[in-house]
Amino acid sequence: LFKKMATLILEDGTTFKGRLFGANASVSGEVVFQTGMVGYPEALTDPSYMCQILTLTYPLQGNYGIPQDEESDFGLSKWFESSKIHAAALIVGEVSQNPSHWSSAMSLDQWLKEQGIPGLEGVDTRRLTKKIREKGTMLGKLVVDGTPKANVPFDNPDQRNLVKEVSMKEPRVFNPSGAVRITAVDCGIKYNQIRCLCQRGACVTVVPWDHPLDSTDFDGLFLSNGPGDPQFCTETIDNVRKVVCVDNPKPVFGICLGNQLLSLAIGAKTYKMKYGNRGHNQPCIHKGTDRCFITSQNHGFAVDPLTLPQGWDVLFTNANDQTSEGIVHNTKHIFRYHLPMGTNSLLPAFQLHLTYPGSTNPEEFVRPRKVLILGSGGLSIGQAGEFDYSGSQAIKALKEENIQTVLINPNIATVQTSKGLADKVYFLPLTPEYVTQVIKNERPDGVLLTFGGQTALNCGVQLTKRGVLKKYAVRVLGTPVASIEMTEDRKIFVEKMEEINEHVAPSEAAVSVEQAVAAAERIGYPVLVRSAFALGGLGSGFANNREELTSLVTSAFAHTSQVLVDKSLKGWKEIEYEVVRDAYDNCITVCNMENIDPLGIHTGESIVVAPSQTLNDYEYNMLRNTAIKVIRHLGIIGECNIQYALNPESEQYYIIEVNARLSRSSALASKATGYPLAYVAAKLGLGIPLPVLKNSVTNQTTANFEPSLDYCVVKVPRWDLSKFLRVSTKIGSSMKSVGEVMAIGRSFEEAFQKALRMVDENFLTCLCPVVLQELQTPTDKRIFVLAAALRAGYTVDRLYDLTKIDRWFLHKMKNITDHEKVLESYNQDESAMPLEVMRKAKQLGFSDKQIALAVTELAVRKMRRDWSILPVVKQIDTVAAEWPAYTNYLYLTYNGTENDLGFGDPHVIVIGSGVYRIGSSVEFDWCAVGCIMELRKMGYKTIMVNYNPETVSTDYDMCDRLYFDEISFEVVMDIYEMENPEGVILSMGGQLPNNIAMSLHRQQCRILGTSPEFIDSAENRFKFSRMLDTIGISQPLWKELTEIEVSTEQAMKFCETAGYPCLVRPSYVLSGAAMNVAYTDSDLEKYLSSAVAVSKEYPVVISKFIQEAKEIDVDAVACDGVVMAIAVSEHVENAGVHSGDATLVTPPQDINQKTMERIKMIVHAIGQELQVTGPFNLQLIAKDDQLKVIECNVRVSRSFPFVSKTLGVDLVALATRVIMGEKMEPVGLMKGVGIVGVKVPQFSFSRLAGADVVLGVEMTSTGEVACFGENRYEAYLKAMLSTGFKIPKKNILLSIGSYKSELLPTVQALESLGYDLYASLGTADFYTEHGDKQRNILEYLEDHHFDMVINLSMRNSGGRRLSSFVTKGYRTRRMAIDYSVPLIIDIKCTKLFVQVAVPLFCLCRLSLPRQGVGVTMPFTSERLQTTPPSCPPSLTLPLG
Repeated sequence: LFKKMATLILEDGTTFKGRLFGANASVSGEVVFQTGMVGYPEALTDPSYMCQILTLTYPLQGNYGIPQDEESDFGLSKWFESSKIHAAALIVGEVSQNPSHWSSAMSLDQWLKEQGIPGLEGVDTRRLTKKIREKGTMLGKLVVDGTPKANVPFDNPDQRNLVKEVSMKEPRVFNPSGAVRITAVDCGIKYNQIRCLCQRGACVTVVPWDHPLDSTDFDGLFLSNGPGDPQFCTETIDNVRKVVCVDNPKPVFGICLGNQLLSLAIGAKTYKMKYGNRGHNQPCIHKGTDRCFITSQNHGFAVDPLTLPQGWDVLFTNANDQTSEGIVHNTKHIFRYHLPMGTNSLLPAFQLHLTYPGSTNPEEFVRPRKVLILGSGGLSIGQAGEFDYSGSQAIKALKEENIQTVLINPNIATVQTSKGLADKVYFLPLTPEYVTQVIKNERPDGVLLTFGGQTALNCGVQLTKRGVLKKYAVRVLGTPVASIEMTEDRKIFVEKMEEINEHVAPSEAAVSVEQAVAAAERIGYPVLVRSAFALGGLGSGFANNREELTSLVTSAFAHTSQVLVDKSLKGWKEIEYEVVRDAYDNCITVCNMENIDPLGIHTGESIVVAPSQTLNDYEYNMLRNTAIKVIRHLGIIGECNIQYALNPESEQYYIIEVNARLSRSSALASKATGYPLAYVAAKLGLGIPLPVLKNSVTNQTTANFEPSLDYCVVKVPRWDLSKFLRVSTKIGSSMKSVGEVMAIGRSFEEAFQKALRMVDENFLTCLCPVVLQELQTPTDKRIFVLAAALRAGYTVDRLYDLTKIDRWFLHKMKNITDHEKVLESYNQDESAMPLEVMRKAKQLGFSDKQIALAVTELAVRKMRRDWSILPVVKQIDTVAAEWPAYTNYLYLTYNGTENDLGFGDPHVIVIGSGVYRIGSSVEFDWCAVGCIMELRKMGYKTIMVNYNPETVSTDYDMCDRLYFDEISFEVVMDIYEMENPEGVILSMGGQLPNNIAMSLHRQQCRILGTSPEFIDSAENRFKFSRMLDTIGISQPLWKELTEIEVSTEQAMKFCETAGYPCLVRPSYVLSGAAMNVAYTDSDLEKYLSSAVAVSKEYPVVISKFIQEAKEIDVDAVACDGVVMAIAVSEHVENAGVHSGDATLVTPPQDINQKTMERIKMIVHAIGQELQVTGPFNLQLIAKDDQLKVIECNVRVSRSFPFVSKTLGVDLVALATRVIMGEKMEPVGLMKGVGIVGVKVPQFSFSRLAGADVVLGVEMTSTGEVACFGENRYEAYLKAMLSTGFKIPKKNILLSIGSYKSELLPTVQALESLGYDLYASLGTADFYTEHGDKQRNILEYLEDHHFDMVINLSMRNSGGRRLSSFVTKGYRTRRMAIDYSVPLIIDIKCTKLFVQVAVPLFCLCRLSLPRQGVGVTMPFTSERLQTTPPSCPPSLTLPLG
């Protein structure tokens, strides 16, 4: 905390205070900035930085330390660009005290000390960069505290011949045996330039800057880069003129300063640039081919192209600032350009490799007229909301080009399926049969396959193989199917990589268990088993021996026809690059990411940081160049990602895989960098060249560039494993997480702590015991076990051995736990805490709540504000402040001193839904986006607060200001106080915003819509139940439980009176968290303790659980308590299945008029009592002609998008207008438009090894789909097929517990359809049929004998059974999932399925022979193909 301080003083008087590191010296020079994110040893030793105070825009520096200098090829230094540091001083955000890299010999701090160079850290480098951008390069001085400022005069390097100071004094020859003789004039040459020339077979003679030149001494002349004003080098200019301005000059090649010297020699003029071009990502357009090269540059002067003499022309132009970056003689071999500062792409033009053989001509590309987009279907683990974001961007991009769009996606909750985006939406299963039908109807001439995840990709590949695309002349836009197959088929992929001498981890493909075992023997255990053509690592895992391998491979073949057996590289680093390439071979890497977890954990399960933190410049560029080489070789057009395994002890790497489509990482990379990957990929698919596209953030630079970040991004996955019974909590190569968060900060610790809070608001209580097993074999709680281990005194080295997490990350985590201990020392008296301790806590990402150990969060907030420790707002601009940003993509940080923007105009704040979890998913994003769009239509300026990278709401062009930050009282209040908005809308983001309503309200925050006091009356179970009693509305018997010690007794008494089963329900929770049905006293005790854990500050209520009742969902909008619109949906399943897991039908088919009137009466009464303004949702149960209310949420619900789209009234738009005070006409009860919608849950049990497949009051589905039909049967069938369900062909297994007599007609109906029915023992006795078929059920399942399993659990199980013994029913259900056999586990759904099946078979007019049914697809039925003119098309949503 108490380091020596120093100040950077600019010539205009601006000061930047910071902590001194390196040498204790005061210096002066010219202040410049460089936007590269790696390469500080190379930059500091670059002679072009002579006498400059170098500011690095990326805030975290020194991460990989400084290597020991060693000689490599040709007697040159392996790691540095010259023999010493040339920069005068270094300015950074933060310098790493604990670097981590296999090559590191000392820290950056120690190296600067050794070289006598001072450094300054703790500076807001973004503020400094913006200053230089606006005012131009300035003189500055770094003054150590205690030194009088006057003693350090400003020093202008432009008034000296700096070249003379850095140039060598004597000539020196490198690679004397080289075939071509090159003379290189050293004006400040970098070692890497000499190395590049030598590697190409040249003998290089490096001569001093003023050495006389004789063209008989060389075959080619090279003029190097260097510092300062070229006009000082008169001797060099004269010498060059003598060898260039002759009739047959030898080839000349100038770079950076060399370019300027050559230009001066031929008579052109140079000028000083405003702030120069210094960075690794300067895009330069080649004249003639219009190809764009990404170049590293470092120069402060440029050539005026208007002064070039006749016969000379511009060769390269900077695509951003339009400066000339290279000239060429029209007939002679003379080039000069400001191109790479010595990377291996040095000589492309010199070698005339400027045309790409396979690229198309932009004029030849035919634009499509109508494009079909395949969506991704229901959200599942491994394929979530990121495809709503990418699909929406694609539609937006196509609309801008005036191309008609047709979308197929049965996921009704998505933004992309909303009115106003695609021209037509089909809510249909993404199967080749249905897609073929749509192609036939719509006749598109283009299709996009890479925007709908693996579902769309697999469907597209099948359509190609079947010849459908060819038959209907539909062109695949973007990456061709052949390239997709190269990446998907392992064997072909390995061969393609070998063609370009790149290596994939040793791996073999197998199509049988025997082949897999043989492969493993050859490769050597341990091995990794993966399924080909699978998403999110489905069916994968590590095997240490033959037994483990056999069991893994057997279950993998249930999902795939081919498995891959790979060499295990567990413990290696996993690195990922996102790559973009157009049809003309312009290729860039947009973002590189490093997994904190080592290889062996699926990237979707890993904590990921962007940009990479522990790769040095060589590794970063080695993997970048490989990525570009691979993507070009595969012929990918658009966007893709490449994953590597990198050896943590050397430069050895293997390519793991290439995803030839947009993926979860693409969404993360888009949000992490601000580069809209999906939008750009869609444009490239239309044949638009990348350099023509604009960077949508700056609006003036090109999209053909690689973003520079001046912040750090951390992604953390969210698991919801606690919702499942018997699920394994181990995380590994198969994905289990249901969502992810992304946090942004200017230090790793800040972003990391933010992310952990975003994943779980109750992060404070996650104190785990140290379990060695959990450190070695990671679980979903490993990060908290790590924190506990650090607190318990485990060393970083010990933890590295256990976890193989890079030491750099472990040291950063240790910084957090160390400071936590400092904070704890003040927990008796927070007022004694020094200001610096508080400031450091905020800079390390601690929240007020974390700091408030002994006092309240509000007390810490007050103390912090009194000390002016406030966050600042920074922009994400893709260019590290080098160019002004026109979009407001923002985050808060305590590692800064000024806001990037002002706060004048009043906005309306909408709070988003936060992390996707079971229960809060894309439905709430649809609501938040709908609200923002409606507000903008009404003329309001909008602010969105959300932190989920998978969403459309976090797309920066959806709102006027996007705060990508936490949804907590502290952060929302900070934003509110800075922005002073017209108000905050909480009701559109689900449960999370509602949870902070009262805290905000108490601080006089203007909440728009229903008053927080009334929100509390609905959320607080006790207040709500009491209110219903007061207004005389029936509800199940209930009791509030006070102190937990007393309450168990009270609860048992209540259950005795009311009779079991009873329902335990906490307040303020989502998706039925910790909600459970108790059947016995012991159940009750267990459930009470978990309910208290999630609902600490609020009451727990116990109520009578009513069995075999009908559940009804009501979504409504009211204005000051007057109900404006009501939508009613009915559940197919009986009450007791969470509404998120239930099958919903709207308009309801089984509710009579009398019941409907009573529902309306109840809705009006509750809306009035709670004075609702905006959306609300009610759940009721009906039994024996009685209606009872079970809960009310004063916010949008999961079914809002479903009822809005099915019934044709946008409830979110209506609610938004009502909230903003607009007078609206009441809609009343929504009757719909003549079609029936059925919403079906999408489960992800196949991903959750061991989880029991049961439905109960706590939600377990990860997504949903919905389809339409003339009746519920048609809609239900399409919806079921959309979840991946397959119509059984022959054999059905029945295991139906106590429902036998009830199901007798259903079973008879199945038999009459010609199915072979098999029954488990109990069931078989009852039906006394197939008694001979008593072979073990599990054997039948293993042999894929059954086409469907109907397994109904015991009547009184209520879903979550506490007993830990494994029942036969559990085993049957689990095996069905593991072997991909369609499974129905609810009696009402069984009946509905059979009701669908009977007319389906009659319609298909199939003869039904006894041995089985040959039904393929429902689309063969005429009725589904043609639609009577009297009703809207049942296939499409009527979009007006």
